[in-house]
Order: sequence, then C-alpha cells, then structure tokens
Amino acid sequence: MFIRKTSRHQLINPPRYPHKFHVNYDARNFINEFGSLEKGEHKKEKTICIGARIYNKRSSGANLCFYDVRAEGVRLQIMCTNLENTSERSFADQHELLRRGDIIGIKGFPGRTSPKNRADGELSLFAQEVTLLTPCLHQLPDEYYGFKDQEQRHRKRYLDLIMNDDTRRTFLTRSKMVTYIRRYFDERDFIEVETPMMNQIAGGATAKPFKTFHNDFDMELYMRIAPELYLKELIVGGMERVYEIGRQFRNEGADLTHNPEFTTCEFYQAFADVYDLMDITEDLVSGLVNHVTGGSVTKFKNQHGEEYEVNWQKPWKRIEMIPALEEACGEKFPPGDQLHSMETNEFLKRMLKKTGVDCPSPLTNARMLDRMVGEFIEEKCINPTFITGHPQMMSPLAKYHRANPGLCERFEAFVCKKEIVNAYTELNDPFDQRLRFEEQARQKDQGDDEAQIIDETFCNALEFGLPPTGGWGMGIDRMVMFLTNNYSIREVLTFPFMKDDKQEKPKAAEVAGVQPIPVEGITHK
Repeated sequence: MFIRKTSRHQLINPPRYPHKFHVNYDARNFINEFGSLEKGEHKKEKTICIGARIYNKRSSGANLCFYDVRAEGVRLQIMCTNLENTSERSFADQHELLRRGDIIGIKGFPGRTSPKNRADGELSLFAQEVTLLTPCLHQLPDEYYGFKDQEQRHRKRYLDLIMNDDTRRTFLTRSKMVTYIRRYFDERDFIEVETPMMNQIAGGATAKPFKTFHNDFDMELYMRIAPELYLKELIVGGMERVYEIGRQFRNEGADLTHNPEFTTCEFYQAFADVYDLMDITEDLVSGLVNHVTGGSVTKFKNQHGEEYEVNWQKPWKRIEMIPALEEACGEKFPPGDQLHSMETNEFLKRMLKKTGVDCPSPLTNARMLDRMVGEFIEEKCINPTFITGHPQMMSPLAKYHRANPGLCERFEAFVCKKEIVNAYTELNDPFDQRLRFEEQARQKDQGDDEAQIIDETFCNALEFGLPPTGGWGMGIDRMVMFLTNNYSIREVLTFPFMKDDKQEKPKAAEVAGVQPIPVEGITHK
C-alpha cells in the first residue's frame, strides 16, 4: 500500500476536512423507495444528501463520471454530469482530486439512467454537488482480490469493515442478539446491574486471573473472571431478579474459541432452581435463534471443514455425567460422596490410562473428570444438550443434589461440542459454602492455580440469608459464532487479542510531509 501524497495547497484550498455535512436521508431506504422508477425517469423535486465512501470511479470524458459508493452498508451508484452541477465550484474542481476510498458528501436527486445500449437503466443518485469530506491517504486493496489475510483483517478491523460485507453483517448480528437478550430479561422484570471489574479476590469461577495494581492505595487487584459473587450479594439484599452483560478477563491462552477478554450474560433469580433454569435456557436460546435467523435450524462449519446441522428447537437432550462416563469406561465409578477422595484419584488415573485420555498436571479429581467428560460426552453434543449431575468438588458454588449425595444441581449446555451455558441451583448454606472454598484451597495447594480461594465478604453475605436461587451464565461470543457460522472467536470480536506486531512503519504524516501546527502548552487540569 502507498500513501497518497497531497500538497499543502490541495489540502487547505478548498478545506479537505470540513466540520459538518448535513445528511437528510437514510441510504438503506433508497432502493425500496425509488426502485420503481422507469428508465430515464427522475425525481428532481426530491433533494437527497448523503455521506458515503467511494469504492469505484469511472470517467467518461470531462463532463461525466460515475461513482460506486457505500453508505449505511448499502451500495449506490452516483451519476455526475456537468449539466446537473449546481455548485459554485466547477465540475472539474469537484471531481479531479477524488479517489477510491475518499469519503464524500453528495447532494442530488434520485433517478434511473438511460443508457443507449441497455433496455433498462441503473437506479442512481444524480449528483448536483459533490464535496470531499475526508480523503483516504492509502490505496484500498483491490476489490477483485479483496482483503482476505486473516492476520491483517484482525489487526486492521477498520479496513476489514471497509472491504468485507460479511464482517459488518457479523457485528450487526451480534448487536441484534445482545438487544434480544437484554429485552428478554427486561420483559420478565429483571434488573440490569453493573458490578466491579477490579477485585481484591478473583472469585466466581475457576480460572486464572489478570493482576493489576492501584498506585494510590498500594493495592494489588485482580481483573474479574466472573461477576457471580457480586450478583448473588444483590440477591441477598432483596433484588430478586438481576442480570449483567459485560466483559470478563481470564489469563489463559487464546485459540479458536477463547480470548483473554470476552463477553458473558449472567442472571440470578430468587426462588428458582436448576430445573427452572433449563426451561428458561431452552426458551431464551430457541427464541434468540428464531429472532436472528428466522427459523430453528442452523448450519455450522468447524475448522476441519465438518458441517453440522443444528436443531435448536426445545426440548433439548439431557445426559447424566457419571452414568455416561461409566458407559464409556466400562466400569462402575465410586459413589458421588466419594468422588473427592484419594482413592477416587487413583481410580481416575487408572481410567485415564485405560482409555488413553491425556490430562495435564496437576492430576486433581476435578481436572481428570473434566478431561474425560470432554472426551466422551462433549464430543457427542451436536444439537443443544444439557450435561447434568456434576460432582460437588467440580462446582464449588452449586447446591448439593437433593437426591444424589456428592453431586450437585448443575448443568452445562453444549452445542457442536462447545459449551454455551453453565447454570445451577445456588449454594446458599454458608457453612457448606465455606467447606467448598476450603476444598478449592486444597486443590490450589496441589498446584491448580485456577482453583478459587475463600471470599470472606461473600461468606459473610450468605450468613444474612440468600433465598433459594438459580444462577445462569452464557458466553455471548460463542453464541455469535454459532449463529454467524464462524469457527474462530476472532471473527466475532471487533478487536480480538493479537500478539504484538513489532514492525516499524513510517507514519502517514511523515510520508505526506505534513507538519503539525504549533500548540501553546496548556497544563493538565
């Protein structure tokens, strides 16, 4: 790419960066409103002013040129003739400096062209005045070859959006999904809240946190890994339905389905349990899919080229974790109330060896079970599926199962082998909660740096009384991936995490020879 060199005279006379251009029309309505115009028909009484970016310029002599522009995501043709020019500036002055990529303001009227060699004309905006609003100092990628390099697309999202309509559609779909989710909860009397991003204790999930430091208070803080504990404290305080859509931060690797910062939706409802949450999940997600796609069946292609047809209609399939693992391993597992013991640890190591499943250290019971679940159960979950019956030691914040000792009332929802929802009946016994935290502390001592630590503030809040409560969390990014058919999370994040690009490149102002205007020093207030 090169930077277009423009003289100072051309930049200043006339001004190339005007402060304002009055837009009076939504370009998205142009085709619907004027598509019925006949060949050679015009509506000169209708004055339209739009701002747009030039994608192509074609000249036919000194007094006629055409522009293909995009405004509001819509492509339009602009026809410019000297006969229709009403500007004080000459036709040549208006158009000779305009290039592909420039942002221009167009004032004109709608009509359809009347070519001699075609039976029909092209619906166009006939320009009466064209103003350069912002020049593009770089050459845009060629439209034929496009801008396809994934690394560059993610680093230069602005250029990706300029060149690729699919990227724009993905982010519009994401916005549409978040709006639907927010409306779903608002219509059911939930209160949207905001909780702290920085905490003295990283709690609410099993993950490794980012650290930061507050200089004035000389205090080490953690970026939040989940808002769960704060939201449950609000339930204790009497806000019986709360939800939050926001960013979480986890100091873990970045791959096709994980980004160090990501967006979740969590809600908590007093006097609800895990079975209510299953019904809400089916209702919310199936309604969301229908709202976005207009149906209940979608297709998703993974990185290996395998295409899945996903039916989101309720009811969803349900799988009990331990019985499914027993079937896969061909052996009876220890009772639920023994799954945390050292004897079970030896049993699980033997099962890993028997089935050939690899599990990285530390070999805690929770990590080994989670590894086997991923190998034998998650791999079969193509259509939406609830995995239930988790051991308590895998779920330090979930309430014990009312019928199966050692297990808890929790489910994870999986689609195309990936988790989209995690939910459970919340543990509200402060004594049991403290014991669970202590078990997590034991796992941390064994080397599991993702295990949680005791949060005294939260334990104290539970002592004031948390009503029976259902808690639920969904990954927004992953849902967007499924509904836009993108197997990489980077495609659904406006600015995904990228490794540092250390290539030194000259600045645009340096290449163009533009000198900054001196500014008097003003002290910071």
